[in-house]
Amino acid sequence: MGQNVNPPRGFPRLALATTLLTLGLIVFGAVVRVTDSGLGCGEHWPLCNGTIFPPLDNVTAWIEWLHRLFAALIGVLGIAMLVVAVRAYRTRNPRVLTITVIAAVLFAVQSALGAIVVLRSLPVLAVTLHLATAMLLLGALLLAAVVAAYRPGIASPSNTVSMLAYTTAALAFVIILSGALVRGSGATLACTDWPLCFGQVLPTEHGSLAIIHMFHRFAVVALGISIVLLAYYVFKERQDQRLRTLAIAALIAYFAQAGVGAMFVISRAQAVWGAAHVGLAATTWALLVAFSAIEWLNNHTSFSEITNKTWDLQSKASK
Repeated sequence: MGQNVNPPRGFPRLALATTLLTLGLIVFGAVVRVTDSGLGCGEHWPLCNGTIFPPLDNVTAWIEWLHRLFAALIGVLGIAMLVVAVRAYRTRNPRVLTITVIAAVLFAVQSALGAIVVLRSLPVLAVTLHLATAMLLLGALLLAAVVAAYRPGIASPSNTVSMLAYTTAALAFVIILSGALVRGSGATLACTDWPLCFGQVLPTEHGSLAIIHMFHRFAVVALGISIVLLAYYVFKERQDQRLRTLAIAALIAYFAQAGVGAMFVISRAQAVWGAAHVGLAATTWALLVAFSAIEWLNNHTSFSEITNKTWDLQSKASK
């Protein structure tokens, strides 16, 4: 599909702002969970304990209510994105419109799941799906921003870097789901030492919760290996500085996430470490989504397309 050489500048900025707010919402959602504020408004939605505003002395209710208000703000920005995408990209770059529509659908699903979580008293499956949808929404919003703003400058074939990029992004998503499973199943403190669990790599005699907890740690190790390999091959096979920067940023975010995850266990699940852990996991996922999007665009852009775009830009500049 054709790319617009000079796209509206407002849309990428709006999409990026909505992405950053969604990242903030995910962190705020983690605060809701680690402070046990998920039912701060009771089993009422969209009202809070039957009222529009919670009582001033109810901290958990205010945490939950502010989380809902945050989500409503993102909904407003999402509607603005959709309107701009329809007007500006319907013909010039349909990919952007398609991704924006997908993001709108994901937001609707996430909102519905949020209501189910409250009305059904926090069922584990609904909580996990709620987080998963939030991460997919974060990825879709970021993807819309990248596809709208990025102009491939270096055409590159699909190879080891491409395979690692897509695999690593998928693995980061799986790890987030496994982390939600650890929290939802009550396995957060099933292992209170780190990096081993009761001094063992596989604590089979300590019950299923310990196994669930260690499965999450194994997945985190696998992600680390994958990101290290990705960074190595990017510097070996790619000249695009943006890809190199994203790979290093993802590597830094990963190690920060792993370190904070260890502190979460060592501190006996203190709220600040739990919220930071989710935030860094979401950041790692977002960076890998951005990397994968740029890699895909570079893979699917021929040398002739880049030459034509460069010629068009030079022609416009000379006028």
